[in-house]
Amino acid sequence: MKDRESEVKKICVVGLGYVGLPLACLLAKKYRVIGFDKNPRRIEELKKGFDVTGEVDEKSLKNSNLEFTNDERKISECDFIIVAVPTPVDKVKNPDLSFLKSASSIVGRNLTKGSIVVYESTVYPGATEEVCVPLLERESGLKWKRDFFVGYSPERVNPGDKEHTIEKVVKVVAGDCEYSLEKIARVYESIVEAGIYKAPSIRVAEAAKVIENIQRDINIALMNELAIIFDRLGLETKEVLKAAYTKWNFLRFEPGLVGGHCIPVDPYYLAYKSLEVGHVPQLILAGRNINESMPVFIANKVLKLLIKGGKDISNSKILVLGITFKENIPDIRNSKSFDLVKELTEFGLKVFVYDPVAQPEEVKKEYGIDLLRRLEEFSPYDCIIVSVKHQCFREYSKEFFKSLMTRPYILIDVKGIFEDIKGDKEFIYWSL
Repeated sequence: MKDRESEVKKICVVGLGYVGLPLACLLAKKYRVIGFDKNPRRIEELKKGFDVTGEVDEKSLKNSNLEFTNDERKISECDFIIVAVPTPVDKVKNPDLSFLKSASSIVGRNLTKGSIVVYESTVYPGATEEVCVPLLERESGLKWKRDFFVGYSPERVNPGDKEHTIEKVVKVVAGDCEYSLEKIARVYESIVEAGIYKAPSIRVAEAAKVIENIQRDINIALMNELAIIFDRLGLETKEVLKAAYTKWNFLRFEPGLVGGHCIPVDPYYLAYKSLEVGHVPQLILAGRNINESMPVFIANKVLKLLIKGGKDISNSKILVLGITFKENIPDIRNSKSFDLVKELTEFGLKVFVYDPVAQPEEVKKEYGIDLLRRLEEFSPYDCIIVSVKHQCFREYSKEFFKSLMTRPYILIDVKGIFEDIKGDKEFIYWSL
């Protein structure tokens, strides 16, 4: 082991979800690493080589030198601690820092002199030093910048993306002083092939993280608003975008349902801080409102097409394909497909959901929905909505869809993955 790597005795990653687990596995190739999670079930699954998120395969887990534990006392063995826990929003869209506060308290109780604590969770500018540091000091009895140090390195994990993995994406790092910055930088640059970027302060790094997803949210919101306008004009959004893409500087964004734990959440963190300092973030919140409204827009479109097809609304059965927040991953947090299901159900439609990627018990617990075991379970359906573009759905043929539906065949293809069906006169086909 190189000298610069031996500076760190042992690393602990707190929170073993989509961010923490892949990071811990990567670090374990160079360092002694403990993976801590409060959930005992999660720890037992990981010890057996099973990762419910699908981010790390069984072979990688079993061949890793990682030590998995839900015993917080093990944190005290480590002098470099990385916190990677969720930072959602509450029911009124304000930052929910409960996981972050809990993790900080746990780390604080087990913090030893000379340790560095690095946060990766997405927060508003100032949260690390204003919220986390006081908890670390209170629980440990140690003094910040004298007995321990703090840093921030925003996660850039894209769930389900096997190309832009942690080591292939530039890592932003920040510290509370020159000493901590250099030490944090050395740890991350030893595992990130793409290199690191040293931010001048923790607050700058925090702000950089939130605007990454705000930019995507606003651009998708623009595409969604254009889709609504073009639908009223009788234009196909995809055809308009194809023409626009021929210009070299036209950004390649598409309309769609914006769910998950990043893009639809992070804007509220900056909005919260913005309001605190007296500025109403109009564009940020307008983009959020558009993206939040898309399930309602799609549900209304479904009703219109059912009526157009002469279907009996009061007895119509709808099959929704996909409940996860994005394709090919089991994560159902902040699922806009669920919002669509809820909206359709409130219209009095009988809605059934099929998603072979999602965990049935998790869907039942979170949303109260019993996933279909078989697509044909309640067929024939009066309409099929493909709301998530799972790879397994892409393999469905035109004839297969016909076998599941009553005439006329109504297919709502939210992301436009079955364009070959568009010209078939037997189908009423619509996409964003």
